[in-house]
Amino acid sequence: VTAGAFRATLFWPAGLQGWCVAGSHKLESWAWEGVVALERTAEVARLCGGALLAARVEWNPQLLEVPPQTQFDYTVTDLAGGPKPHSPYDSQYSRTTLKGGMLAGQLTKVGMQQMFALGERLRKNYVEDVPFLSPTFNPQEVFVRSTNMHRNLESTRCLLAGLFQRQKEGPVVIHTVQADSEVLYPNYQSCQNLRTRVRGRKEAATSQPQISEDLKEVKEGMGLDSSIEVDFFILLDNMAAEQAHSLSSCPTLQRFAQVVEQRAVDTALYVLQREDRESLQMAVGPFLHILESSLLTSVDPATPPSERRKLYLYATHDVTLIPLLMTLGIFDHKWPPFAVDLTVELYQHQQSKEWFVQLYYNGEEQVPRGCPDRLCPLDQFLNAMSAYTLSPEKYHALCSQAQAVGSEE
Repeated sequence: VTAGAFRATLFWPAGLQGWCVAGSHKLESWAWEGVVALERTAEVARLCGGALLAARVEWNPQLLEVPPQTQFDYTVTDLAGGPKPHSPYDSQYSRTTLKGGMLAGQLTKVGMQQMFALGERLRKNYVEDVPFLSPTFNPQEVFVRSTNMHRNLESTRCLLAGLFQRQKEGPVVIHTVQADSEVLYPNYQSCQNLRTRVRGRKEAATSQPQISEDLKEVKEGMGLDSSIEVDFFILLDNMAAEQAHSLSSCPTLQRFAQVVEQRAVDTALYVLQREDRESLQMAVGPFLHILESSLLTSVDPATPPSERRKLYLYATHDVTLIPLLMTLGIFDHKWPPFAVDLTVELYQHQQSKEWFVQLYYNGEEQVPRGCPDRLCPLDQFLNAMSAYTLSPEKYHALCSQAQAVGSEE
């Protein structure tokens, strides 16, 4: 079995969650939101609750110093090569200054170093151990796409710097799209059907006996008033950021660390509900379609060499990874760690010419649902994914169903 001409890496940059629609898990100064359950209607309350937690520690601007080895010049364009779209998320972050002087949602040097280390691991796998990629960045070999958040773009820079040791043969371009068209995270802004389902389930999840009782106990231990809206996503975000930077704001939060993470996962699973295929389709179906199209393009002998890439890098978020791992049947019921990557490798058998895929999550081999073994025939892998894959047309049709129902009420 030899490496084929395609490799897709989905990496979740180190750090913490973003704001309303999704958060890139990069080590950032702080973030006030969490998982797939978020929506705009709750952002102000979440911001207030999160700000209360963040105010307990001091975020020194020295954390923003860029490690020299992570520096790598790049340009951001839309998918058509046009100017970088406006980022409403970055605008929102810029309105919040944390104790110590840092703005919310920024990538710290700890996160930069983590992403650089991930890039070095990929270099060892695909440049040094196996001479698959060129040792320097070559735009004819690599396609890069990120969500339009500055910390996510910066995380991508750090990974590329580690992967190619800051060497390049041509311009480094990171592609992105405007927020209302993004499919690299569950897009509650543009998919009303998904937003409606999530809203009801999020409310129901917080009223579940074990979740609500544990949340009450944690809030009381932290001295937070019951009227302050703080959920397990906010608690996990702040706790993880503090731990990564060796900061400590609350002994209670440290004592309940395992409970906080488990309840955040429980809430996410309650909201997503694996048995609700349509919700998972709307969450990650369009992204699975992108992955499927790239795989099929790579194995099609009619594909011109100019359209082939050896490496596809997608900078996504934990809110992408959790439903994605669920659709693949490999979610381990643990919150994705910082700087984690999900990798899909494509191989072709030398004799039979049959194509296979192999999955790795955080460097560990995985056997996706519907596959007989770790080396899975491509057709079986695509067939398993087809239950959740959505073309753009089907995605928009499914997302608009809630609007049609709402207009009749």
